Amino acid sequence: MSGIQLGLRFAFYGRTSTVEHQDRLSSRGWQREVAESVIAGRGAIVAKFFDAGCSRRLPWSARPEAAMPLSALVGPDRQFDAVVVGEYERAFYGDQFMRMAALFQRQGVQVWLPEAGGAVDPGSPMHRALMTVLGAQSQREVLRSRHRVLAAMQAQAGEQGRYLGGRPPYGYRLVDAGSHPNVAHAHWGRRLQRLDPDPVTAPEVRWMFERRLGGRSVAGIARELNERGVPCPSHVDPDRNRHRAGDAWTLRSVTVILRNPRYTGRQVWNRQRTERVGSSVVHRSNSSDAWVVSKKVAHPPLVSKREFLAVQCAGCVFMRLTIAARRANGYLGFN
Repeated sequence: MSGIQLGLRFAFYGRTSTVEHQDRLSSRGWQREVAESVIAGRGAIVAKFFDAGCSRRLPWSARPEAAMPLSALVGPDRQFDAVVVGEYERAFYGDQFMRMAALFQRQGVQVWLPEAGGAVDPGSPMHRALMTVLGAQSQREVLRSRHRVLAAMQAQAGEQGRYLGGRPPYGYRLVDAGSHPNVAHAHWGRRLQRLDPDPVTAPEVRWMFERRLGGRSVAGIARELNERGVPCPSHVDPDRNRHRAGDAWTLRSVTVILRNPRYTGRQVWNRQRTERVGSSVVHRSNSSDAWVVSKKVAHPPLVSKREFLAVQCAGCVFMRLTIAARRANGYLGFN
C-alpha cells in the first residue's frame, strides 16, 4: 500500500446481476457504503459507474457502465485517480482483476478493494495470492449457482411439469396456474403460469399435423397456410418475435411446429442452450437425449403422442427417400 496519496479522486464501480430479483438502489447503496469505508480519510468518490443486469463473466469493455472508466483512462480529461469497488465478486470474475489491474497501473490508476483493505499492489506476492483466491472463489460461486439453478429447473420441468418461461409455442397461450409454491415469491405476488390452447391458432396446429399424417409435404403445408392467409407465428406474437419479419409461413416455421414435443401436452425443457462467443450470446440446439420431458401431462395436448411420433417417422422416411433420389441422380457426392 505504498505510494498512497491523500485527497485521491475515486471512481466507484458496482454491479448487480439482475434487475428482476434485485433492488438496484439497495444494491448500489450497500456497495457504495462499503467502498466509502475503504477509502475513508484517503479521498472522495467523484464519479459513479453501476451496471445492472450484467453478468460478472462479461469483460469490462462489454459492460455499458464499466466501459466508461476504461475509455476515460487515456483521455486528457480523466476525472479520477483511482477506482474503488464495494465487493470483488461484483466487479471481477476469474483472472479478470489481474488483467484489469495491469491496464489501470499503466495509466497510473490504483484499484482499491475492501478485501485488500485499500489499494491493491499487483507487485505484492501477498496481494497476488489474495487476488488468485478471490478470482477462484468468484468463478466457483457462479458455477455453483448455475448448477443449483439448472438442477432445480430440471426437477421442476421433469417432476412437476412446470412452465419455466420463454415464448409459448404457436397454438398456445399463457393462463394463470395459481400461486407460486415458493412462499417468498408468492408474498411478492408472483404466480405460476401454464400453457392453454389458443382458440384461434390451436386448430391450425392440429390441421398441420393432420395434413402431414395425410402425406402432405412440409412445403405444401406452408404454401397452403399462406394461400389461406393464416397468420404465421411471428405475426401472431410480434413482441416476442422482433427478430423475425412476420410476413409468411416458411419451411422452417412449419418444421419447428411439427417437431415440437410440447404439443403432446408434456413440458419439455433444455431443448436449447446459450453459449457465449466473445461478447455475444448465441443459441444452439441440444440433442434430444439432453431434453428434460415431464413425466406427466402438464397442459392440454393438441396432438396425441402416437400422432406426434408418426409425424416424426414420416419426416425420417421422407428424408431417406430424398437422399435415395439424390443419390440416384448423382447428387450429394454419390456417383
